[in-house]
Amino acid sequence: MYYERIIDRHLSEWAARPVHKPVLLRGARQVGKSTAVRHLGESFKYFVEINLEKQPDYIELFKKDLDVKRIVPQMAAMCGTPIVAKETLLFIDEIQESQEAIMALRYFKEDMPDLHVVAAGSLLEFVLDDIPTFGVGRIHSMYMFPMTFDEFLLANDEQLLLDARRQANTDSPLPTPLHDKLVGLIRTFMLVGGMPESVAKWAETHDYLQCQEVQDDIITGYEADFPKYKKKVDPQLLVATMRSAATQVTNKFVYSQVAGGYKTAEVKKALDLLIKAGILIPVTHTDGNGLPLGDEADESYRKLLLLDTGLLLRLLNMSMGDISSVTTHILTATAADLVNKGPMAEMLAGLEVLHYLSPNIHHDLFYWVRQAKNSLAEIDYLLSRDMKVLPLEVKSGVQGGMKSLWDFMRDKKLSQAIRCSLENFGKFDYIDSKADNAVRHVEIVPLYAISQM
Repeated sequence: MYYERIIDRHLSEWAARPVHKPVLLRGARQVGKSTAVRHLGESFKYFVEINLEKQPDYIELFKKDLDVKRIVPQMAAMCGTPIVAKETLLFIDEIQESQEAIMALRYFKEDMPDLHVVAAGSLLEFVLDDIPTFGVGRIHSMYMFPMTFDEFLLANDEQLLLDARRQANTDSPLPTPLHDKLVGLIRTFMLVGGMPESVAKWAETHDYLQCQEVQDDIITGYEADFPKYKKKVDPQLLVATMRSAATQVTNKFVYSQVAGGYKTAEVKKALDLLIKAGILIPVTHTDGNGLPLGDEADESYRKLLLLDTGLLLRLLNMSMGDISSVTTHILTATAADLVNKGPMAEMLAGLEVLHYLSPNIHHDLFYWVRQAKNSLAEIDYLLSRDMKVLPLEVKSGVQGGMKSLWDFMRDKKLSQAIRCSLENFGKFDYIDSKADNAVRHVEIVPLYAISQM
């Protein structure tokens, strides 16, 4: 059964354009890239899928030259399916197996512009490093991630609940029973995560243990890929770095906490590879004085997120041996405790923010921390809205418990902010007596409604 994905709309819009570049679908292994392309293929008269890892004979077609007018008829003859402009979707999967095939993509735009071509690959980013000008201006990249909470709701037949939530806002909160149901579902989502196979297993069985088996298999698959990473990094170092990132999640990453006595430079190289593979998501400190936020970024202050909450829990279990208390906390803690104690809500908020941004470009996440000794002031995420910096705090609590937010807004002369929590929709104004009674307006956005930001 196919579960609707955000990327579907973007792929359909691409397919409908009279002029279209080949698409390179990028993202970590197992996030659903191939399945989404196959779903798109159902709208074409013909669909041709070629996997260069499983069908290496096709690689030979690209070795003589990059003449796509020669390659395409030969490809059609080999697979026995017509490859016809405007009627066929050609999908080249695991394209990282052939640099020549990647380089050939640019010529589809120049020599066969009416043919719909999508390529994808799990370890693609490492190969692209070696061909940095592979198709500038001639290939369109789209980025894909694990499923969002909205996609999770659709997969679990909660369309009516999703429709009701979309009607709610800061002026019109949800009725309490619907709010409580969504809080319960986001607790489940934290455990099941957004990896499509895990979501499908949950929709089928509603059994957390079976979802954990799927998640363990995915992690095992990631670790099996480590020896394939192009640069020479000890696979055991990659394992140690990934598991250390899980235990340090949403905190400033400390290189020395990686087990094994590795040098900082070695850990940094491993970390960069895991980020490139899409397994880790960096959140970089910025001073937040204006846009673009990246202009003041400081990579020496970085937090790391895992790509998925369910995988985070399995990695923590592998590192700590038993996380039954963490699981119990997620399922039973009060909404305020779940948000304020532990990293899960903060990590989920960051992932949701990232996943709802346009897939047509690569996005970075940023946060702010006061870089002074013994300072605890921190804003979880800095976003942009209306050409201004927008601070987002993941927190449940009263106005007086948000000192970091008030200090930041005062220092940066900001009037708008978001508090993301497991409260219902709401808003409040804070009269800042320390800044000529300036009004600070804060929206309360439930963790289950980040797509509505």
